[in-house]
Amino acid sequence: MNNKKQEAYDVLKKYFIVFLISMVPLIELRGAIPYATGFGLPLAQSYVIAVIANMLPVPIIFLFARKVLEWGADKPIIGKFFRFCLEKGHKGGEKLKAKAGKGLPIALLLFVGIPLPGTGAWTGTLAASLLDMDFKTSIIAVMCGVLLAGIIMAAASAGLFGAIGAVFS
Repeated sequence: MNNKKQEAYDVLKKYFIVFLISMVPLIELRGAIPYATGFGLPLAQSYVIAVIANMLPVPIIFLFARKVLEWGADKPIIGKFFRFCLEKGHKGGEKLKAKAGKGLPIALLLFVGIPLPGTGAWTGTLAASLLDMDFKTSIIAVMCGVLLAGIIMAAASAGLFGAIGAVFS
């Protein structure tokens, strides 16, 4: 393989890793974008790839995760954990519903969009499913949250927050 082909292969391999990292629960694009910038990949392309990959599992999670948890709740080995997930989701969801009221989609967007551990698209989509939110509204809120989290992570990865801190310190 000549050098240009090898370089193209290496870049595609890095983009593929960004794609895969973005689909992993808890890590998602919050880990994929810093990975991409750390390996010198262009931020705009990495952002697009990370957002697409992070959103791919969302409809599947919304449509099937609750059903799987309910199905497994009475099973011998997994039942206790599945019941715990359902109960925790219902309790947390009811609290969020009570506080957010009609602003529940905005609350979901912010929950997904603030890049903290455990607040990504997977968790937000599962919460929306457990709250019986409308599919379309949930997907739009989660997508906007993923876009916001991506912008925040891209800015952080590009050193924007460090530069702002240096200006004001």
